[in-house]
Amino acid sequence: MIPSSYPSAEEIARLSARMLLEIGAVNFNVDTPYTLASGLPSPSYIDCRKLISFPRIRSTLMDFMTVTVMRNAGFEAFDNIAGGETAGIPFAALVAERLALPMTYVRKKPKGYGKNARIEGAMHEGERVLLVEDLTTDGGSKLSFVDAIRETGATCGHTAVIFYYDIFPETTKTLGDHGVQLHHLCTWWDVLTEARTQGAFSAQTLDEVETFLRAPRAWQEANKTT
Repeated sequence: MIPSSYPSAEEIARLSARMLLEIGAVNFNVDTPYTLASGLPSPSYIDCRKLISFPRIRSTLMDFMTVTVMRNAGFEAFDNIAGGETAGIPFAALVAERLALPMTYVRKKPKGYGKNARIEGAMHEGERVLLVEDLTTDGGSKLSFVDAIRETGATCGHTAVIFYYDIFPETTKTLGDHGVQLHHLCTWWDVLTEARTQGAFSAQTLDEVETFLRAPRAWQEANKTT
């Protein structure tokens, strides 16, 4: 069912951050940093995949994503909702259900047999496609999915995520240069604010995380292992 309640963007960000903290999706460790997919260290890590196991929170966040997209992009802006393999697939299905639209998903690479397709489901030339993912860091990983969608003759000018790092200044330019607008529910800054409000972590930990968020590349360079 299409949500009919429209909280402010600020309230959506605050509540989304609170829910991510509540289910333990937010992880801070300054003593033993996490290793990101890039191989670089980080004192913070977020696991949005956990959301699928919490139905009340999952449903609320998908309502938030649906109203955010409708408010920012338009109420009749899309014909198809595509999830990025793999984390975006369940969220795309839930948003598509709310918008009463077809759902597809995009593989990271061709499956290597059969039709060697990257798009699963029915996507047609001229369709306006919303790409749904769990999160974005610097926006780079979205471009391959967008290109695969466009190769079908469909258009893709929007991507929606639950969580946006909002610490790498090149993100919006990377996506914008590719003709893609980003929609998100909350960022590390929202999570940090809510974590301080709740006292969810020690002040020392949150201060070090903030140091990372303000200058992530410098922090990574200072803390990477050889």
